[in-house]
Amino acid sequence: MTYPPNVRPAPHHAPGQPPAPTAVPAPPPHSVRAVVTERLRAAATTEPGRLQIIGAVLALLVVAFGAVTAFEISDRAASANDVVEHSQPLSADAAGIYRSLADADAAAASGFLEGRQESRAVRDRYVQDIDDASRLLVKAAANTDASTSSGHEISTLNKELPRYTGLIERARANNRQGLPLGGAYLRYANQKMTNELLPAAERLYTAETDRLDQDYHAARMWPFFSLGIGVVALAVLFWAQRRNYRRTNRVFNHGLLAATAAATVVLLWLAVGHTVARSGLAEANTHGQQSLDVLNRARIDSLKARSSENLTVVARGAVLTADGKNDKYETDYGTGMKALGEELDKAAKLAKDTGDAEGSKPVADAVSAVTEWQGRHRTARKSDDGGDYDTALKQIIGSENSTGESFSRVDEALRKALAHEQSEFTQAAKDGRGALGGLPIGAAALAVLGAVAAIVGVNRRLSEFR
Repeated sequence: MTYPPNVRPAPHHAPGQPPAPTAVPAPPPHSVRAVVTERLRAAATTEPGRLQIIGAVLALLVVAFGAVTAFEISDRAASANDVVEHSQPLSADAAGIYRSLADADAAAASGFLEGRQESRAVRDRYVQDIDDASRLLVKAAANTDASTSSGHEISTLNKELPRYTGLIERARANNRQGLPLGGAYLRYANQKMTNELLPAAERLYTAETDRLDQDYHAARMWPFFSLGIGVVALAVLFWAQRRNYRRTNRVFNHGLLAATAAATVVLLWLAVGHTVARSGLAEANTHGQQSLDVLNRARIDSLKARSSENLTVVARGAVLTADGKNDKYETDYGTGMKALGEELDKAAKLAKDTGDAEGSKPVADAVSAVTEWQGRHRTARKSDDGGDYDTALKQIIGSENSTGESFSRVDEALRKALAHEQSEFTQAAKDGRGALGGLPIGAAALAVLGAVAAIVGVNRRLSEFR
């Protein structure tokens, strides 16, 4: 006969002997959790036991506070470092690619207008722009996953850039021979730049700027979990000291006091350090990145407007808008100049709102040069529309009182403004990142010291019961 596992069978007995006891259930086995709970309940009935529980809880809270703080701040510091060392430089490189391509297109058109033999300065500028774009594309590819949207745009640019330069060389070769086909190649190259290369470069810039924004927001996110555990740890430490005072009439327990001091230092360091970091990163965004974005777009608009202005003279009305009513390149010039004016207005407002006098000056110089450029352009158009092509050409690419001279002033002013804002961004972002330096290691070390101090303080009280 079988029996349940918790029942013992009654032994057999001989006739005439008293019966054996009936079967009784075996005591159920105790689980580890039940044993621990029982021991804790038993310990809580005595003062030494309660002190041991309090000491363990205090040590665990302080260590948890330090560990969580180290983890969260390490994450914030990594994001701040990405802003300074990775995402912002990549965003700047993407803007540099866009700017170099647009400038190369403008330089190619300027060289074409100079006749069969373009000047060495214009040729060198074009070559330098292509070299810069190629170098920045290699750098961006090395720091970008090919499967991402940025990687796709980089691949597109690497594929189309040689085709563009090939078209420019054909345009240059035909132009040197005085063949009209050169103008057609130049216009085809401009279409490839306008419709394929520049849109890809703009998408790359947008993607990298979005990644910068993500790193920026991750670095500024408040460490609420760390702050919450820190407040709880301090509250429990104060409660433990108050309890100790009420039972012993002693004002201070040196161990608990040291643990409280360590937790307080970590909490203050956490709050102040992260506040300073947030402030520095906010300043980097307001005084630097927002202005950089506006100024980059303004410079690109000026380059596109200059290229369209040159192509207006090259095409001489041969290319019309989709409705067939207006000169396409003259229309594109007007669109580019309008966008340039809007971006410069934004840049001037940002500089004024932030009280940046040094940043305001180059923007004001650019605004003045744009006004001059527009006036000279109207004069050149009157000459060209009146049939005086040679005079119009001098007014576009001449060395004195030309739109090219005004464009150079705009470009130089924007270059200075960009250099200033880049410096402002880098300094503010580094200051923000520096505010978090040492906090993860410091928090962990102080937490360990605080936990040891709490245990020592509780053990000092326990020794009075021995």
